[in-house]
Amino acid sequence: MGQELDITSDAIDDVNVLRGKLWDDKSEFDEAKDKSKFRDYETACDRVKAFYKEQHEKQTFDFNVKARVEFKTKKRASMGVWEAMEMLNTLIDESDPDTSVSQIEHLLQTAEAIRRDGKPEWMQVTGLVHDLGKLLLLFGSQGQWDVVVVGCKFSDKIIYPETFKNNPDTYDEIYSTEYGIYQPHCGLDNVMLSWGHDEYLYNVFRHQSSLPDEALAMIRYHSFYPWHREGAYRHLMNEKDAQILKAVEAFNPYDLYSKSDEPCDPAKLRPYYEGLIAKFFPPVLDW
Repeated sequence: MGQELDITSDAIDDVNVLRGKLWDDKSEFDEAKDKSKFRDYETACDRVKAFYKEQHEKQTFDFNVKARVEFKTKKRASMGVWEAMEMLNTLIDESDPDTSVSQIEHLLQTAEAIRRDGKPEWMQVTGLVHDLGKLLLLFGSQGQWDVVVVGCKFSDKIIYPETFKNNPDTYDEIYSTEYGIYQPHCGLDNVMLSWGHDEYLYNVFRHQSSLPDEALAMIRYHSFYPWHREGAYRHLMNEKDAQILKAVEAFNPYDLYSKSDEPCDPAKLRPYYEGLIAKFFPPVLDW
């Protein structure tokens, strides 16, 4: 069986090289899928709705400042990428209305969909690691947070926008304005995104990997649905963000629509992906 897997893996890689697919080519694996069944928050279970209500009430500007200070002054763990995946595998994502599969299953499904479409190795490994920031919850975080901008008015494009009514920033004389503490088109690098698994992992990887900028953007903004799917916060974007948006949009189908794919076998796939991990990450990272 192991030999058969190696032959299959090599065949997929050979085809990918011949096809010469680029990272921003349109996804193909999801062409036959009914996309209306994904990200359906209207019929989401109470667990998902309660998650968003709690985090929208707590995601204040002050909380995010304190979270970043803690990140810079505390080391949570030292381990390799695959070890981190195994550690994460005990977690069920309370924010996700689409699936209850294990985290390692979702990571492998995402990476395998990208691989089947012939995308570059750096994008495959990005799919493999993109949700490792959820380790925050196992490191004592107050919760799993979705991605919004703090320091200015909360967008009505955010899921369940009415749940911000108990967030004190909603009534702050500065934070409640359209631009808040920011300038028009200042760029997303200059705004404070809510502290969650995306922002955390971006900060872990940006100095401890050789991932390209497009990959780091996919990680940092993949949960920022109000921006990359609903068109919010365009008044804060600059020219760089327009390019970054293309990368996030290219990645999103693999994160979202691979969740209904066939189960993956971690043991069989591990040798291939450990080879990719070694190309882009050191053996041990500080988390």
